Amino acid sequence: MCNHVRTHKMGNVTLALPDDLQERMKRHSEIRWSEVVRKSIAQKVEMLEVMDRIAAKSKLTQKDVDEISRKIKKETLEALH
Repeated sequence: MCNHVRTHKMGNVTLALPDDLQERMKRHSEIRWSEVVRKSIAQKVEMLEVMDRIAAKSKLTQKDVDEISRKIKKETLEALH
């Protein structure tokens, strides 16, 4: 029986956290925080790739997108007041 271990080459990311957040994380040393961050980043990238595929099929121009965005922001501000 041949057991192959598949390894993935991984880059490193360094991030800064507020001291209070880091202290709160330390209270949960049982959590593999690098895995939490890795999964979160992977999910975000997957979502962005889906959005890119949808946008690539879109016939909207950047001008159309900007106008829709402006209208949404205006209506949101009006709704809040």
